[in-house]
Amino acid sequence: MTPVDDRVAATESGRAIVLHPWIKSGPVAAAARHTQRAPEDRLEEAVGLAAAIHLDISQAIVVPVADPKPGTLFGQGKVDEIKHMVELEEAGLVIIDGQVTPIQQRNLERAWKAKVLDRTGLILEIFGERAATREGSLQVELAHLMYQKSRLVRSWTHLERQRGGLGFVGGPGETQIEADRRHIQDRITKLENQLERVTRTRELHRKTRRRVPYPVVALVGYTNAGKSTLFNRLTASGVLAEDMLFATLDPTMRALDMPGGQRVILSDTVGFISDLPTSLVAAFRATLEEVLEAELILHVRDISHPDTAAQRQDVHEVLRELGVDPQDTERVIEVANKIDQLDGPGRAVLADTIEGDPNQIAVSAITGEGIDPLNALIEARVTAHLTEIDVLLGPGDAAARAWLHENCTVTGEDDPDDQGNVRILIKVSSADTGRINKRFPGLLPEALGL
Repeated sequence: MTPVDDRVAATESGRAIVLHPWIKSGPVAAAARHTQRAPEDRLEEAVGLAAAIHLDISQAIVVPVADPKPGTLFGQGKVDEIKHMVELEEAGLVIIDGQVTPIQQRNLERAWKAKVLDRTGLILEIFGERAATREGSLQVELAHLMYQKSRLVRSWTHLERQRGGLGFVGGPGETQIEADRRHIQDRITKLENQLERVTRTRELHRKTRRRVPYPVVALVGYTNAGKSTLFNRLTASGVLAEDMLFATLDPTMRALDMPGGQRVILSDTVGFISDLPTSLVAAFRATLEEVLEAELILHVRDISHPDTAAQRQDVHEVLRELGVDPQDTERVIEVANKIDQLDGPGRAVLADTIEGDPNQIAVSAITGEGIDPLNALIEARVTAHLTEIDVLLGPGDAAARAWLHENCTVTGEDDPDDQGNVRILIKVSSADTGRINKRFPGLLPEALGL
């Protein structure tokens, strides 16, 4: 079995146990206190992650860890206790909701005689199942290889043997682990080259969109916050929207005509999650490029979730890693979603929180409540820098009229007069006026000329 194929599907038993190690001391514990996230809530999220790939969870428990052991994470007594649980449940997989070192993973697999998967590995499994496009598949494989490259120590009984070799194979005495690592690195290099070509293609697509400069509005948020449901509500499309973590992986884009006539491109993106390793963010950076390109970012929050404040902080951290300032009030709007799940007092508290804040809005993507004000806010933000002008077109300006309709936001148009003249109202940026004047000299009023 190769490292690439060493996946959850390879376990002999379909039953799994989920453990959340509640570490009470050290930097991990300090980080947990900083996010104010209860271990029971973290365990519930881990079970949701496992359910996202349809695992049969037989047990899910919080495991207090007073003193993390470098070799096994848990103390020997707890290792033996969990071993008994694995045997009793006939579990073939143990998911540890945290970061586990390669040595810890190997030792625990030997002790429990079951496959061990940490949080990063579980997220990679979900991404691997959900990737629908070639780019998504390439990114998943790249992230999985980078993860496995550091974990060749586990489950390999032959790695301590050395093999002889010819010079061009790797030299005499090259260990199997070195050869495997070199093989993985070769595949990583090939994938990076393929992704670079895909990225160039995406850049060409973006350049095409810039020639038809509709603003990009990106939906971001913690996984399962309701982004895809909101996307469907706004665009009347059929994007997969389930009550499931990471229901969306590959980016989806749709054109959307706002009530005032402004057209925007709405982009649905992969959900963020806590403790997402930097290497994984880097591997999926191309998928999130639409966020970097977006004129407006809607941060969709599940306001009914007990961990909504901690989730907000997690999303902010990922945005910062991507180079986006989450506090940029001109570019980021917070959308408090799922207000239909709040009771009366909860709604009152939310109303007090967002009252008078033009950067927050409450909606229910399920019922449609608040969608009209959200549309109005989106349109106001993306058109704030545009100038509305009157353009008079004569009978011979049919080509100009068609071009303006295709490339600008037309907000109004009169019927032709007796001479065939048509007056239209358009919204343009300074870049638009330059393009119009270059293509159709004298068409715009003199005040907007070059």
